[in-house]
Amino acid sequence: MSERITVTLPDGSSREFDRGATAADVAASIGKRLAKDALAAKADGEWIDLARPLDGDTNLEIVTPAGPDGREVLRHSTAHVLAQAVVRLFPGAKYAIGPAIADGFYYDFELPDGATFSDTDLERIDAEMRSIIGADQRFVREEHDFDAGLAVFADQPFKREIIEKVRGGAADSDDAGEVATDAVGVYRNVAADGSVAFTDLCRGPHVPSTARLGAFRLMRVAGAYWRGDAKGPQLQRIYGTAWESKAALEEHLHRLAEAERRDHRKLGVELDLFSFPDEIGSGLAVFHPKGGLVRRLMEDYSRRQHEAAGYQFVYSPHITKSDLFQTSGHLDWFADGMFPPMEVDGETEYYLKPMNCPFHILIFRSRTRSYRELPLRMFEFGSVYRYEKSGVIHGLTRVRGMTQDDAHIFTTKEQMGEELSSLLDFVLGLLRDYGLDDFYLELSTKPEGKAVGTDEEWEEATETLRTAALGKGLDLVLDEGGGAFYGPKISVQARDAIGRTWQMSTIQVDFQLPQRFDLHYVGADNERHRPIMIHRALFGSVERFFGVLVEHYAGAFPVWLAPTQVSVLPVADRHDDYAWQVADRIRAAGGRVEVIDGHAGALGARIRRAKTEKVPYVLVVGDADVEGATVGVNARGADDPERGVSVDAFVERLLGEVAGRA
Repeated sequence: MSERITVTLPDGSSREFDRGATAADVAASIGKRLAKDALAAKADGEWIDLARPLDGDTNLEIVTPAGPDGREVLRHSTAHVLAQAVVRLFPGAKYAIGPAIADGFYYDFELPDGATFSDTDLERIDAEMRSIIGADQRFVREEHDFDAGLAVFADQPFKREIIEKVRGGAADSDDAGEVATDAVGVYRNVAADGSVAFTDLCRGPHVPSTARLGAFRLMRVAGAYWRGDAKGPQLQRIYGTAWESKAALEEHLHRLAEAERRDHRKLGVELDLFSFPDEIGSGLAVFHPKGGLVRRLMEDYSRRQHEAAGYQFVYSPHITKSDLFQTSGHLDWFADGMFPPMEVDGETEYYLKPMNCPFHILIFRSRTRSYRELPLRMFEFGSVYRYEKSGVIHGLTRVRGMTQDDAHIFTTKEQMGEELSSLLDFVLGLLRDYGLDDFYLELSTKPEGKAVGTDEEWEEATETLRTAALGKGLDLVLDEGGGAFYGPKISVQARDAIGRTWQMSTIQVDFQLPQRFDLHYVGADNERHRPIMIHRALFGSVERFFGVLVEHYAGAFPVWLAPTQVSVLPVADRHDDYAWQVADRIRAAGGRVEVIDGHAGALGARIRRAKTEKVPYVLVVGDADVEGATVGVNARGADDPERGVSVDAFVERLLGEVAGRA
């Protein structure tokens, strides 16, 4: 066996090292800056610590802080320091799991005697963490067999359960993140004097020492059930965020503050758009008049665009006999997301529909179809109901009752590629019309063990979607195993005004449901052929899209979507008649206008009210305006008002902005 190994770097260059050299040695050979920045490494795609010896030729990537991989290592290591601090401050605490998550990390704990964390405790824990970081403790990895691993965590029941489940082959994704299938990875935090300060179960990797950490913030405490099971132990979860620098942390905290300012749940109340009455139930929204108006404007514009694109409108009921979802496969693959059945007439079970697709299939199957009718595009604003767990319900973006702007296209296999391409153009164009214009695409593939159909069908559907997506000039990322049980999908991911990503439209290719429902069309050869079905939800759901738009615009809808476009404010009572004349002129032109007269308070208070309600235009009218048939225009976001604008000029301006969807 050669005593020299070849290490190939991401740029294609290679270097030779003695066998047993570490990733840290490789980083040092490249340069002092890289050696200083290095946090961990990937050897042939596998995460490793910098101190791990390299046994043979390998492709090596050094992981540094300013990137997704580096941040994941920083966050995971900071979570370990959090656990160490809690165990120090709360003797007898049991610690469960502490993964890195999007923009942060968390750790779950069970405190002695059912105790809970307080805000004051977070301050103490933060201080203890900074003490540990200042001590520059090394992260040292060990590997044990399962019996030895169980002994290491003899007094930590959650860690023991994880090890046992992995050994028994019953591990879930959280377990797999803690323990490999062939060995128990243990990390010990070693103090300067060589003593072990803390021990945790983990696959790694971690930063070389705690001194590499520090740009973190503990955010909040929440309750969590062990393994998400409401019948399991109730744990205390501490959330935090960690970054590569203080500047990056401050930027993130600023984004969080901005996100809080834009929270659609808060703005929904402040702007009187919607609510969730307790009397109705969790995840079930009612839209108030202003919110209902915005929603109607959204839907009406979508309807007009669909009509122009050749879609045919259909309607379907809210409930169905169970046989329909048995045939479709939803009861086999989606039952956990459905409300329990209702028994009618003593024997027949009915379900609230979680999907519209089986209903559209029955419409297609209601008579013989010709190839001349294809592609046949059906569209419905269809209400569906899904039993989301209470812990994941979140305002309008995760609800139990929703309206999907659902389209199903029945096409020949030969037409499929062209239809998918034009469908993506239609989806992206319509989303842009609503003010979203920063996209990338995500391709979700076959979920192994949870799918129907042959590998060949899945491969053909996936490749056709990939080809259509690549033709749009957008970034395409892969979501392995993220497809539906009946087919792969493309998701349009949109970034909002503050850079957050939202999943918007989905387009799914389905070879399976046409088979399950035995769909056919008569081809040009007068023979029967099987159509391909494309599922498409553009908004995702009207409720979710509404919530996203509220946050994207921070409640300040563009003029064409604003529930009230213009507020007219007379300076004094003697100007009331003229204010109403102005309002009537705007209303006659199709504008949405209100008059806020002196009964609502002083002029300054009325102006503040209109601005708080985010009205695009506030018109103030006084003596000079009455005399000159003008208005004073206070445009939302403008620094100074415009004086002496003629009413006709303003109306023309308003209508122009509406027509341009400004």
